[in-house]
Parts: sequence; structure tokens; C-alpha cells
Amino acid sequence: MSKLIKLIQKKINGLIVSLVISGVVMLMLAVLIVWSELVLQLVIGLLVVIIAYMFFYAAYKIWSLKNEVEKHLKIKK
Repeated sequence: MSKLIKLIQKKINGLIVSLVISGVVMLMLAVLIVWSELVLQLVIGLLVVIIAYMFFYAAYKIWSLKNEVEKHLKIKK
């Protein structure tokens, strides 16, 4: 059971790191918005891409965690 808990902690920590990095990138882009209208358009487009990436990455991490839990508990689909 401790192996499962360590696996869950590892997956959640990876998700947290990814979200923090995405947040830092978005914060830096927010600073760039102030300077130029062209940068604003580019940043808005990039912001949409980053948010989409965060959703896909979170979905992948949750899916892989679900598979590991099912494998550990020997739950058949």
C-alpha cells in the first residue's frame, strides 16, 4: 500500500510542478502585455495554447494515475 501512496504522491507532484511552471510563464507574459499591442495579441494566443496544454497534461496525469491504481489494486476493466 505504501508503494501506491508513493506513486500517487509522485504523480501529483509532477502535476503541481507543471502547473507552477505554466503559471510562471503566464505571469511573465502578463508583464509583456503592458508594453505593446502586437505582444498583447501574441500573448493572448499563447495563453490559450498554454491553458489547453495544462488541461491535456492534467487529464493525462489523472488518467495515468487511474491506471496505476487499477493495476496496483488489480481491478479489471
